[in-house]
Amino acid sequence: MSSQPPIGQIPSGVRNAPGVPVIRNVNWGGLKTLYVKEVRRFFKVQLQTIWAPAITTLMFLVIFTVANGARNPVRVGGSEVAFADFIAPGLIVMGMLNNAFANASFSLLVGKIQGTIVDYLQPPLSTAELLAALTGGAVTRAFCVGATVWLAMALWPGVHVTPQHLWAVLWFGLLGAVFLSLAGVLTSIWAEKFDHAAAVTNFVIAPLTLLSGTFYSVDHLAPAFRAFSHVNPFFYVISGFRYGFLGTADSPVATGSVVILAIDVALGLLCYTLLRRGWKLKS
Repeated sequence: MSSQPPIGQIPSGVRNAPGVPVIRNVNWGGLKTLYVKEVRRFFKVQLQTIWAPAITTLMFLVIFTVANGARNPVRVGGSEVAFADFIAPGLIVMGMLNNAFANASFSLLVGKIQGTIVDYLQPPLSTAELLAALTGGAVTRAFCVGATVWLAMALWPGVHVTPQHLWAVLWFGLLGAVFLSLAGVLTSIWAEKFDHAAAVTNFVIAPLTLLSGTFYSVDHLAPAFRAFSHVNPFFYVISGFRYGFLGTADSPVATGSVVILAIDVALGLLCYTLLRRGWKLKS
């Protein structure tokens, strides 16, 4: 006599029949595993991914304050602040944005180039879980870099980086990091080699970051350049982040929050759609 159960019956020790999904709702274990993998990946080379960007950003502070004078006043939103205090928040969030993009634009791209993309696509993770883990890893790196830069600037003489509105620092830091993380994921989906990702970095991300009011107040610009600054989404991230430290900003904080949140939602939906379809990821 055969010991096999009749077709359609499930053995007593088995909770689900073959082919029936076991994981329901959110696969928290898989999501955590991929997130930890992304974090450990950049922590393995933290000298390059955290400390080097922090030192580079601090050098910007030193050079510009020496060239322009740390205490020279800058008018922001009707108030005058010292140049060093004005430029410091912009440099902190600029380092966060650049590193969020760098981290997110590397993950899927290196998998496509090395042929290990299946490690991202084959595990029992939904599209939303995959996107959340990749974005979460990049946001974590952004905040690690931001905290390191902030600590270095707090110890630097003549610079005051004590937050006046901590909620604005955290909120705009998060919005900006998610924005660039999703932009990095989108780039890694589209790119086929490292040159493509580098082109986006050099010709899109870097110019928009540098022309966003990091080193100057947009109120000092000619009307045409001021209008360009107000259509640059990086401007709203930096202005809102700076408001958290100075209590004043070049643009309404609520407007900037709505603009960046809307962009984050749009980029998130676009990345989700492309990942779900497997565009440039599945043969």
